[in-house]
Amino acid sequence: MLTKDLAICIRAVDYSETSQIVTLFTKETGKLSVIAKGSKRPKSAFDGPIEIFSHGKIVFSNSNKEKLATLTEFEQQSNFGRLAESLFALNCSFFAVELINLLTEDYDPHPGLFDSFLGFLQKANEQRATNNRQQDILVLLILFQLTLLKEVGLEPILKTCANCKTSFSADWPEVYFSSLANGLICRDCEDSFPDKIRLTGATASPLSNLNMLVDSQEKTLDQIEKVLVYHFTELLHKPPKMAKYVSKIR
Repeated sequence: MLTKDLAICIRAVDYSETSQIVTLFTKETGKLSVIAKGSKRPKSAFDGPIEIFSHGKIVFSNSNKEKLATLTEFEQQSNFGRLAESLFALNCSFFAVELINLLTEDYDPHPGLFDSFLGFLQKANEQRATNNRQQDILVLLILFQLTLLKEVGLEPILKTCANCKTSFSADWPEVYFSSLANGLICRDCEDSFPDKIRLTGATASPLSNLNMLVDSQEKTLDQIEKVLVYHFTELLHKPPKMAKYVSKIR
């Protein structure tokens, strides 16, 4: 049985002199691993070897989900070559790929997440083409990470205290983030969450109101990314490998 879908390559390794094993994040099927036979040959059905970030229409056959699917067609589009012009933009993109790979399951579709990921890559590539502001890339990454958490059912609580449900206010004398509580924590509740980290008001406010992100200073964005890296580390029980190349604050 042949299946058509839209896909983004999130991993590709050589299988033989002419073939590759490729992990694809697809819109309607979810994450799946395929064998692309003959993909490294000069003339193949895949427009050349498949590279990470390649995206486009695919056709694959898969009669048994316990085995590798077979990729039969891949109309590869732009691989976002401008990302390579900025090491930071490239690292952010690899970080996004790593998080998708770690937080999604095979054959568990997330069409909204697919659109968000493709949009992130497109906008990051465009930003790299127009300016050198790392904070613009960081805003895109933060928004993508929050979308990812929402799509996989782990959306953090950022508009209220995750424990007592008091609405967040910039006037809070102290504010914390707890991965165990999955969100912001007020001063009255912080004793119950030993894993908490304290945030400044400048960090908590854009998290609670994402419209503020675009006007936030780079230092604030770095602090927000540190919070998210901490949260992903707690969720995964290990630090993501690419986190150290994205979060400047240790």
